[in-house]
Amino acid sequence: MRCRSVAVAVSLACLIGSAPLSAASFSLTPEETREAIRVGQRSVVAEELGSEWQLVNPNGESLTVMTPFYRLALAARNAAFKNEMLKPREVESLLNENKGRILFSVKLHGNRVDFARWYAPVLVLPDREEVKPAFVQNERTALRLESGRYLARCLYSFPTEGLRPTARVTLLVRDLERKDVARFTVDLSAMR
Repeated sequence: MRCRSVAVAVSLACLIGSAPLSAASFSLTPEETREAIRVGQRSVVAEELGSEWQLVNPNGESLTVMTPFYRLALAARNAAFKNEMLKPREVESLLNENKGRILFSVKLHGNRVDFARWYAPVLVLPDREEVKPAFVQNERTALRLESGRYLARCLYSFPTEGLRPTARVTLLVRDLERKDVARFTVDLSAMR
């Protein structure tokens, strides 16, 4: 009976600890930093770390919005799996590594092994302004799937300057002819 009570308490703590805040944080306060570490540590009883950062478009392609909160929670989760705690130096390094940027990890499908090599992402803001990425890493040799199609894992980094943490933005991925090949609408107010 006691084990069941503990399991229920841990499950409730995970649910309560992972409830979305009012908007994405591009720079974490000390309280948000502690909360991200708590969420990451508690997430070891779940299969995945929070669905609030995950999106899937109609084509089955996926996007993970890697806010500072998510990156820190993921690092805390990985440390907890090894029965370790994040050191203050690791936390500081992680928070400073991509300061002033928001990262998007994208999994895209194509018909050739190098289909994603020349893809160019842009972030479209609510006022239709297009923001160019600060960093692009397209997978040059995509993974062949059982279906015969290919899966490319790409990483895109955009500056957060001028980006409201409550905004609804669209990540567009374009090919060489500037044709849209993937689209993800991201509601930053729904994540931390």
